[in-house]
Amino acid sequence: MFRERYRTATVRESVPAPIFSRVLEGCYVTIDLERRKWATMRTELLRFNGAVERDPAIDAWMKEHAGELGAIAHEWFEMMRKCGDEVRELLHDGHPVACLGDAPFGYVNVFTSHVNVGFFHGAALPDPARLFEGAGKFIRHVKLRPGTATNAAALSRLIDMAYSDIKARVENG
Repeated sequence: MFRERYRTATVRESVPAPIFSRVLEGCYVTIDLERRKWATMRTELLRFNGAVERDPAIDAWMKEHAGELGAIAHEWFEMMRKCGDEVRELLHDGHPVACLGDAPFGYVNVFTSHVNVGFFHGAALPDPARLFEGAGKFIRHVKLRPGTATNAAALSRLIDMAYSDIKARVENG
């Protein structure tokens, strides 16, 4: 009965315009198909245990990823570290993650020919320079390649916005 009468959809699905206009990004919409009533549920913030002020494992990771790609990753992770006094960090899934307390906002990862600078709530951030790649519900990343020009000012703004965004999410519950 529940499955026939109720449907849960993400905001990005085709939800009738009056409902869509009242729903915040990242929330889920439950629609009662018989009564045409709806409700929103907030999604929980992703939290990581073990974030510390300066994780020696990340310094070791940076040393392991020396060279051109490692230098790119190090530069942008340092930018995340400088966002505020509350920034904590940890290795998660084998790559450095920057958090506000235990709530992640950014990461870097080195691949064979590029570096990803990623944002856990990137889908909710404005990206006027169109740097973002990815089509998931939440995460977006910027792909950086050696020898290719980077819009450093725009990427710096994205990092600052990601930090401000996670700070607002944490403070406002």
